[in-house]
Amino acid sequence: MKASKIAVLVAAAALLGAANAEAHVSIHPNTIPAGAFTTLNLVVPGEQQGAYVKKVDVLFPQGFTSVDYADVPGWSVRTIERKLATPVKQDGESIGTEVAQLVWTWTGPLGKIQDGQFAEFPLSVAIPDDAAGKPLEFRTVETYSNGQAAHWIDPSLDAEHPSPRINVTAKGGAIEDVAGAEAGPAAGQTAASSGGASPAAASRSSASGGGSSSKGLALAALIVGGLALLVGVGALAAARRRNGQA
Repeated sequence: MKASKIAVLVAAAALLGAANAEAHVSIHPNTIPAGAFTTLNLVVPGEQQGAYVKKVDVLFPQGFTSVDYADVPGWSVRTIERKLATPVKQDGESIGTEVAQLVWTWTGPLGKIQDGQFAEFPLSVAIPDDAAGKPLEFRTVETYSNGQAAHWIDPSLDAEHPSPRINVTAKGGAIEDVAGAEAGPAAGQTAASSGGASPAAASRSSASGGGSSSKGLALAALIVGGLALLVGVGALAAARRRNGQA
C-alpha cells in the first residue's frame, strides 16, 4: 500500500477514535458534606447508534431513608425499598426502610435519549450523617431499546464503566462540583484547584463527553489525525511530482 494511502487511513482512524470518546453516567454536584440537604442531578447520556435509552436503574448506597425525585417529562419512576435491620429515628418518627433503587422507564413521547443526547434526573436527598470521608457509589444500569445494556457499576474510576459517585466531606463544608474523572472525585478530593464551574454547566460538559479525560483523549486524537493527514497530503503531492517527472 502506498505511503499516502496509509497516512490517510491513520488519520481517519485517529479522528474516528476522537468521535467515539464515551461520556459517563455522572452525578452533579459531586462533593457534598455529610448531613447536607441538596439536589443531585443524575446525568444520563445516550451512546448507542440507532437506539435510545429505555430504562435507567440506579442502586442507592445505604443511608438514604427518603429520596424525592423530579417529574421528568416522558419518564415514569418506581421506588424500591429495603428494610433496615434497626429502625432509625427521624423527626420523632421511627423509620424502618430506606431507598434501595430508583428505576426510570421511558414512556414517551418526550424525554427520549438518543445517541449523542443526554437527560438529567434531579433527586432531592439528605446525605447520611455517617458517610464523611468516603465516596458513595450509585451503581447504574442503562438499558437501550435494542436490548443492549451499559453497566456503570465498576468501583474503579479508571475503569471503562465506572459507577457514578459523590465524595462526602465533613459536616459544614461546601457543596462543590470537582472537575476530574467523569464518574466523580476520589475520596478526599476537593475543588481547591478547579475552576468554579456551576453544577449545571459541569453536568452538560460531562454528559456530552466533556470531562477532562475525554476532552484530553479527543484533543490528542484530533492532533494525531491532523498531523497524519498532513503527512498523507505531502506524500501524495510528492508522488504526483515524481510521476510528472518520469
